[in-house]
Amino acid sequence: MELLYYFLAGAFAINAVPHIVKGITGQTHMTPFKRVSSPVLNIAWGFTSAIIALFLLGLASGYGGLTLPWDANLVDVNLWAYMFGVISNAMFLAWFWTNPNTRLPWQKD
Repeated sequence: MELLYYFLAGAFAINAVPHIVKGITGQTHMTPFKRVSSPVLNIAWGFTSAIIALFLLGLASGYGGLTLPWDANLVDVNLWAYMFGVISNAMFLAWFWTNPNTRLPWQKD
């Protein structure tokens, strides 16, 4: 279960990056809430993803709560699970966004 938490923490951490960047640059970007989301909503979703990642690191490391990456026992297999989550989610998102008409299944607009 610990490796799954590290994997998910990596996935949420890398997911936060495009939302925060798009929000800071004032561009719209899709979130789970809406296909074309405002920059403010993207900032909120990006930081929510980052907080979820820190919480999952806390669960995985056994410290509980929000744990910073350098305090989360990211060594050996744990680091590989975290990085696999980062890399696999980044590759999926790169593939997902190649279609300009991309939408999540529940987005009808």
